[in-house]
Amino acid sequence: KTREMHAATQSSRGICPARLAQTRAFRARRAGAVASRARRSVAPSASSKPTLYDVPVSNNGARVRLLLYWKGLERDFRIENPSVLGGLKSEAYLELNPQGKMPLLVVPSPPSVGDGDAPMDAPFMMALPESEVIAQYVLHKYADVGPLLIPEDPDQRALANLITRVHDVYIAPVQGCMYRGPMPVEKRAEDLQTVKKQMDVVERVFADAARTRRPQSQSLKNGNDVHDDGPFVCGSQPCFADAALFPTYVFLERILPRYFGWDDVFAERPRTKKWFHAMCADAGGERVLGEIRAGLDDWHDAGRWETTGVLEAVKDDRFTWKY
Repeated sequence: KTREMHAATQSSRGICPARLAQTRAFRARRAGAVASRARRSVAPSASSKPTLYDVPVSNNGARVRLLLYWKGLERDFRIENPSVLGGLKSEAYLELNPQGKMPLLVVPSPPSVGDGDAPMDAPFMMALPESEVIAQYVLHKYADVGPLLIPEDPDQRALANLITRVHDVYIAPVQGCMYRGPMPVEKRAEDLQTVKKQMDVVERVFADAARTRRPQSQSLKNGNDVHDDGPFVCGSQPCFADAALFPTYVFLERILPRYFGWDDVFAERPRTKKWFHAMCADAGGERVLGEIRAGLDDWHDAGRWETTGVLEAVKDDRFTWKY
């Protein structure tokens, strides 16, 4: 009865119910076709490798790439620029990640076998956006490959989670103040102050991790109660927290002195400074460092800090830009 009343209403408005039904059917077919193209474009076969959609300059993507480098998983993954799907805002990409952001991991699953004469199901594509979600998937899916990268000590693991949380919740959302625009000058200055504050918070977590670290086995044998002093977040070996933090600190170390006049981003942050240099010396860290710096240099050559209004904003002496 409701459908009949709706049809009558549409007819009274001069809209043919049959034509309306055809339009709805067309839209449904079109939406299905878009979804199908997106799935096909990332799954040429059931044996395809997981695909990470990312670009070298992305600090969030670098977090995942660093885990792959450390675990020796690079050959088991494909790394593609989102442009192969038409870009972040293309229909194909948005079908996989409605947020239109990167990184994005697409994991193909083999088709399930049907019963008897029943056809096999089409391959299912598991799309995982968000760098921390992807990082945790890699850590647990491939726990038996390469280093674990998860602290065994519960206190250290809690502090690793904390420093990752500080990065994800308080630094990453405002880091764009260093290179995006247009942006109100007041907002840019406020976000930059937040970055400075959170860098101090990170330094404090480094100190807490060092204080709560258990004595090394050799120190115990010698009767020496000297605690392991890093240089990584949770001791002598890197973990997932180092991967989360380091790529963003490459941004900070490169951008803040060059465009905002900071003399030393590690001033009064000695533990962070020691950690950063250790990460730069690490084989995987050095690789990520080169990838991101090259991308930032490309941005510089393209005039990004002029076109986004950063250089003009820092001329406004009503606000603090140098810390």
